[in-house]
Amino acid sequence: MMNITFTARKFDASQNLQDFAAEEVNKLTRFYDGILSCDIVLIPTPDDDEPARAELTVKVKRDLLNASETGPAYEQAIRSAVDSLRKQLLKYKNKRFSKG
Repeated sequence: MMNITFTARKFDASQNLQDFAAEEVNKLTRFYDGILSCDIVLIPTPDDDEPARAELTVKVKRDLLNASETGPAYEQAIRSAVDSLRKQLLKYKNKRFSKG
């Protein structure tokens, strides 16, 4: 079970949004079960088309993986960032375990 921290900058995130973010991030354990912790930061942006930004930082053994994505809503930005981290985790996993 990974430790998840949630931060909403310059706005109050609803409990539903926090739960959604935690559920999405927990899906990453399907691809790599060595995740130690994850920081979720949601930030409003001045962009009218994509006013929501999600920044995710995942801590794994000896490394940090980061993803930052924007979208028209926080849910979409979170999904995009989780997808980006999924790809990074698969690369990390292949690199780590191919060295032996």
